[in-house]
Amino acid sequence: MTAVLICKTSEGEYKSFQCSGHAGYARRGQPDILCAAVSVLVTNTINSLEELGGERLLYETNEETGYIRCEFVGELQERSVFLLDSMVFGLTTLSRTYGEKYLQVKFKEV
Repeated sequence: MTAVLICKTSEGEYKSFQCSGHAGYARRGQPDILCAAVSVLVTNTINSLEELGGERLLYETNEETGYIRCEFVGELQERSVFLLDSMVFGLTTLSRTYGEKYLQVKFKEV
């Protein structure tokens, strides 16, 4: 199961997010479309925040364990918040579609 944790302040500002684990949706030896979808959403968001939004980020990854953590340095621009809202929308839609057995999206106030 992939677990996603979105951390926001009490004012609703994004501070960080992390993903861990592999979805386990596909049969053994088959490509996992859910894992691929999560990876694309998260990776594209991080790349877009850096390249298009000009945001400063701290992040770490471990492909083997399916771990990625991204922390935002400073206040995000409006367009960057929109990119994160889009990522969260995509992830929660995938979770509803494929089930929380495979993908859970949670929020934490920090």
